[in-house]
Amino acid sequence: MFEYFYNETFRRTIIAFGTLFNNILLKKQDNSGDVVQVTKVPLAYGPTQKFLARLEQSPSDLNNPVQITLPRMSFEFVGLNYDTSRKLTTTQSFIAKGTDSETKKVYMPVPYNMSFELSIMTKINDDMLQIVEQILPYFQPAFTLTVDLLDTIGEKKDIPIVLDNISMRDDYEGDFNTRRALIYTLRFTAKTYLYGPVISGVDRDIIKKVSIGYASGEYTSANAARDLTYSTTPKAIQSYTDNAIATLIKDVVIADGKISVSDTSQITAKSYITIDNETLQISSIPDSNTLMVTRGAYGTAISNHVSGAEVKLVRSVDDPLIPIGDDFGFNELF
Repeated sequence: MFEYFYNETFRRTIIAFGTLFNNILLKKQDNSGDVVQVTKVPLAYGPTQKFLARLEQSPSDLNNPVQITLPRMSFEFVGLNYDTSRKLTTTQSFIAKGTDSETKKVYMPVPYNMSFELSIMTKINDDMLQIVEQILPYFQPAFTLTVDLLDTIGEKKDIPIVLDNISMRDDYEGDFNTRRALIYTLRFTAKTYLYGPVISGVDRDIIKKVSIGYASGEYTSANAARDLTYSTTPKAIQSYTDNAIATLIKDVVIADGKISVSDTSQITAKSYITIDNETLQISSIPDSNTLMVTRGAYGTAISNHVSGAEVKLVRSVDDPLIPIGDDFGFNELF
């Protein structure tokens, strides 16, 4: 749609949900109350109908894989909907240090509810009661998991898993040779979040100068409360004066770190230029027509540029021209 990204948010939530139920045990006792058998209940991803079909099939070939046996559990991701009650400001973002120590910018996540069904299948009722009793006490009606939803910045979220309802049926029809299946279906909602693309290489040094001082007042005591005044000098992140100092002499694609321009005489290393809507930082100037650049400075979108596009220099005279609505890098992180 806009650019490719895949944070595996759904996949991580599905795996986290499944791990809740991967250590359910069944114990068999003799008449003396001694435990004679302990069985771990198998857990798989898939619809209940698939496992019931396998259960009812008669093996026609002895070389077929081992027949499915009960008890067992299966779960499936069955629905998805937007959660308006957890909506956040869509344009709000935060800056974090990535696992590779690079500064990254991410917009606030979007809340979505994922619906799951957990099916439990047993042959006898006591097995079913053992399994259900190991699950239900933890959901009152929610159990919260901490999931690493965005590992590139180590963003972990508490995901409530809410138990919505329980249904049960006894699939015991036919003659005495027909196998019985008790089936309980537990429906859950996982309140997860979706993240957009992670923007790398964000320069947080937008405010170049900050001064803090005490406002004058009538109090002179060292312990008296005083108001604070703040003054800041903002730095423009793009050219607002349309001062074209050169043009591109070759097309530039997204992967390019070297660009060719008509003139580099007014450009210095570590300065910034604007081409279309992208801001680039100058790494070095090999010759009079070549610039080595860092793309997408200040979090601007990296894009293709055609030959003849204007190259504009970001200068100090652009600082006072920052339009209303630019947050200068402030996003309530004081």
